[in-house]
Amino acid sequence: MSLGLDDVRRVAQLARLRLDDEQAASMAAELNAILALIGEMQAVDTDGVEPMSHPRDVAQRLRPDAVTEPDRREALLALAPQTEAGLFLVPKVIE
Repeated sequence: MSLGLDDVRRVAQLARLRLDDEQAASMAAELNAILALIGEMQAVDTDGVEPMSHPRDVAQRLRPDAVTEPDRREALLALAPQTEAGLFLVPKVIE
């Protein structure tokens, strides 16, 4: 598939881009190179190749899901001007 100048101008119009003739020709060459690369990649036989989530064989280092900080809820609530049922009370902002 090859894109002509009219195709590039139409895509540029849809994307609300203003291109002059020189820019349109340059963009057509770049888009055609991209489409050619996609065609080469589609021509590769990938039957029997399992999809990969990452190009390298790596494993995530995960830390244990454990609480590491002490419970300071009461100390923090004591700093608030107003609390109720363990929650901070704030002034009404939206009427």
